[in-house]
Amino acid sequence: MKGLYQHIREIWKKPKKNINELLGETAWRDRLASFRREPAILKIERPTRLDRARSLGYKAKQGYVMVRSRVTKGTTKRPAMAGGRRPKRYGRTGFTPGKSGQMIAEEKVSRKYPNLEVLNSYWVGEDGKHKWFEVILVDKSHPVIKKSKDIKWISKRTHKGRVHRGLTSAGRKSRGLRVKGERASKSRPSVRAKGRKAN
Repeated sequence: MKGLYQHIREIWKKPKKNINELLGETAWRDRLASFRREPAILKIERPTRLDRARSLGYKAKQGYVMVRSRVTKGTTKRPAMAGGRRPKRYGRTGFTPGKSGQMIAEEKVSRKYPNLEVLNSYWVGEDGKHKWFEVILVDKSHPVIKKSKDIKWISKRTHKGRVHRGLTSAGRKSRGLRVKGERASKSRPSVRAKGRKAN
């Protein structure tokens, strides 16, 4: 027999199809419409994807905070140049950032809540213009967190600002540290240390 989290995981493999089957033909579209009406960063009571949140370290107890963050899809624009330079390779309309949208979402949330530390995040939806991620935050000064065997490590000073140093799961992926073996040789200790020649 499958457990509750396995059923939830199967629903989120094809969320649009499965959620529409469960809740009605326009359920997924209505959910995205409600996301669009929200502010870009919104504190929420509970995770939308309970299975994913739990697998990434979330627990329903004091000291844990859930936030939904919206980021824009696609490339970014650089500011227009003043004259006097060759604009051909400037890339004003198609400049690709060097990090993923998920990492950008985590950083936005971290700046909004400077007293909390980002633990992890996961995808919850996207349309043609935006992506939404839910970010798990931890209050590192909370007594419950300091006493917990599982999460008290985040209270140490070495983990301060971990999201801005690429230490979350999304950050490590952007840095090329998910790869193992020969292909990872130029990603470690860092791309900068290897002359920016990562695979």
